[in-house]
Amino acid sequence: MKNDPLSLTSQKILESQSIVITSHLRPDGDSICTSLALAFMGELLGKEVEIINTDNTPFPFNHFPNIDKIKIGQIPPKAFDLAILLECANVSRSGQNNLDDYFKINMDHHHSNDFYADINWVEPEASAVAEMAYSLGEKLAIRFTAQIANHLYCGIVSDTGSFQFSNTSARCFEVCHKLLEAGASSIKVSELLFNNNSPEKIKLLGQVLSTLQMNKKGNIAMITMFKKNLDSLNLREIDTEDITTLARSIRGVEMVLFYKEIKEDTFRISLRSKGGANAAYIAEHFGGGGHLHAAGFTVTGKYYSLLKEIPETVDKLLREQAKIKTKNDRKSFDSY
Repeated sequence: MKNDPLSLTSQKILESQSIVITSHLRPDGDSICTSLALAFMGELLGKEVEIINTDNTPFPFNHFPNIDKIKIGQIPPKAFDLAILLECANVSRSGQNNLDDYFKINMDHHHSNDFYADINWVEPEASAVAEMAYSLGEKLAIRFTAQIANHLYCGIVSDTGSFQFSNTSARCFEVCHKLLEAGASSIKVSELLFNNNSPEKIKLLGQVLSTLQMNKKGNIAMITMFKKNLDSLNLREIDTEDITTLARSIRGVEMVLFYKEIKEDTFRISLRSKGGANAAYIAEHFGGGGHLHAAGFTVTGKYYSLLKEIPETVDKLLREQAKIKTKNDRKSFDSY
């Protein structure tokens, strides 16, 4: 169909000469790697492409090949024909202040999205925006180089938690198969993503895990990373997904709450869940968003109060989820 978001995105890219790509605040592996892949795809089409993010590139992605293509700062007003926003539920999520007069394409695979752009290409069923970018490359008849394939493969591996999260699908395996055939190296990507830790990172892991607390039911685990943990080890940007994964592996745990101190009395709480526990539902209750098994939100308050109050609310919401699921299962059975 000519008017579907993929076709419209492809058409607009072909019509544009200068393109800027940006992603959400605190960019992750999916948005970072996809932006690089899109930039190289655009260059193959003869386009002038820049990547400008508001926040710095975090570890380990700041050591990745081609990462110097990403500039940090604000996109100048009226400097490009087209702005592509990756994984931004709204413009403010990008941290960019000069996009009002831009033609905008909104590429996202999260359920929470305001559909704010001129073209809204939102596919919650996609495993990652990297998977969507692969479809775009096919539509544009791009020759997938090993460089592009590696970045797209890395984006998918990163956002699916090495194919452990609920967003892992048959389609994502199919795309990864094609990317490997195009020259992506699973070994190289795994080395960059998972075997790149510093001694300080391992020490941080120990410090964070030492804060582990459980609620009385044993279904919610809480861990915390204070600013002093990072400062004492001279760490600034650090990937902490593996710390959360360890806490989530505890038997009986449905949800992990990872408190990350941003500043005094302000915490970013990352949620990781398993089974039927819906992390996005919990995050949205607190004004955040995300995936079924990976989401987050920001809260303010005294740490020990938040450590008590939030798990209580989360447990209540989990019970509500379970009741809704049971009710829906009964309806499905009755209509059978």
